Amino acid sequence: MNNNLHIAIIMDGNGRWAQSQGLMRKSGHEKGAEVVRDITTFCSNSEIVSRLSLYAFSTENWKRPRLEVEFLMKLLDSWLKKELPIYIKNGVKLESIGDISRFSNSLQKTIRDVEEKTAHCTGLIQSLALNYGARDEITRALQKIQKQNIEVSESNITNALDCPQDIDLLIRTGGDRRLSNFMLWQASYAELFFSDTLWPDFNSRELATIIDKFLHVERRFGGLK
Repeated sequence: MNNNLHIAIIMDGNGRWAQSQGLMRKSGHEKGAEVVRDITTFCSNSEIVSRLSLYAFSTENWKRPRLEVEFLMKLLDSWLKKELPIYIKNGVKLESIGDISRFSNSLQKTIRDVEEKTAHCTGLIQSLALNYGARDEITRALQKIQKQNIEVSESNITNALDCPQDIDLLIRTGGDRRLSNFMLWQASYAELFFSDTLWPDFNSRELATIIDKFLHVERRFGGLK
């Protein structure tokens, strides 16, 4: 059994959940943040999950209404500060992936502070995708290689990515069936699971069921068994 499982989740459905409840979209984002805690805690207690990558804010999300983007930035800042003790308690190491240079200086500082204060944690690694797009990540990786004047090879590209670890299991909630520019390189041979559950209604029980199904999949990676 693989005890080094990398799970990635496209957390979709916050806005539609809020609308279905007759609430403002920000309520969906707040509820979705609570689910992140539940799923992260579940994975940190798992004996087989080593990394959890979560699509929190994409390079395309800047197209949303200004007030919603501003709310998401404030929510991220306050959430990280509040979650820091929980990260440390559960041995979770935070690694942001994406280009956070577009964020405010104060938000960048919060992200870096949590990364530094959890750097010693040896349990689950949470890769939080912030201002992230796979095409942008690959472009920046190639720019690094060019700057280092090294060979453009598959291994060098992989090592230059924000997250070099291949995804084993990629889940998208919310009913849509697309990857939305999320970790395309790492997902080359990922098993894909799509859930109709909106993210605020997603929980560790459903994740456990998906993991169990994944563990019964025969993965051939293009070969024959």
